[in-house]
Amino acid sequence: MADPAGATRRIYGDEAHAINARDVHFDFDSVPLHYIPGEVLATHIVNVMHLVLPEGERAMAQALSEALPLIDDERLREEVIGFVGQETMHARSHEAARDHLQSLGLDVDSYVRAVAWLVDRILGDHGLTGRAKQEWLKERLGLFAGMEHYTAVLGEWLLEAEVLEAKGMHPAMLDLVRWHGAEEVEHRSVVYDAYMHVDGGYARKARTALLASLTLLPLFIVSTGYLYRKDPEADKGRFWLRQFVSATRRGVIPKWTVFLTEVPRYLRPGFHPSQLGPMDTALRYLAHSPAARAAGH
Repeated sequence: MADPAGATRRIYGDEAHAINARDVHFDFDSVPLHYIPGEVLATHIVNVMHLVLPEGERAMAQALSEALPLIDDERLREEVIGFVGQETMHARSHEAARDHLQSLGLDVDSYVRAVAWLVDRILGDHGLTGRAKQEWLKERLGLFAGMEHYTAVLGEWLLEAEVLEAKGMHPAMLDLVRWHGAEEVEHRSVVYDAYMHVDGGYARKARTALLASLTLLPLFIVSTGYLYRKDPEADKGRFWLRQFVSATRRGVIPKWTVFLTEVPRYLRPGFHPSQLGPMDTALRYLAHSPAARAAGH
């Protein structure tokens, strides 16, 4: 495998924590359309995080499955398999939330299907073979490693955003996004380490990280705009930009500039995702998530 320049490869031999899919059970029956009271636009930005982004995660899991034959580190293989299992559980849980919002009149399915089609068209394996297949897999892993950096950062934000509870966000949806966010923090290093193992080139890492940033920012803008326009409520407000600025200022949603400010950190020589915020917060939440406890009973 390539010896990376300006990047850090982690050896898994001393790692004690194992990544595995968790059984969870969410009850969305009482969740209103605007599950963050008085925050229509903020609700739809959170919808993008947990209804639209999982389509990219599905493609990510597929790429990792394709990479397994190239990974000869048994510990990393175990992490990759655990990652794929977690993403499968994410898809099931978010599909249930999507069905509920659809029943309340929010046209989510048609947009998510369009995103899924676009993701498959752009990020699928394209039926390539030989060297072309391997090079395209490396490119996808680099791109997904960059995207996973942002999902880990957003996961940290969801775990730490006390304002969501203060605003009275519905407990089921709050648990859904925090459970997902916690698992994003938990497996934040897996795609990066898989990329480093299969390729590890810094030039590809830098190029794909910039592409990830330039892809996710417009995806958030377009997706939020679509969901806001499709919102059937008459009292959703007319001035979405005013709502966006207000929600950002009050910390109800993450700052959009995160898609720019995180690029230098990710590209810093010697960076590794394990250097992000503490893992303990995520693991504590996963141990006490109401959905996980409900599944256990």
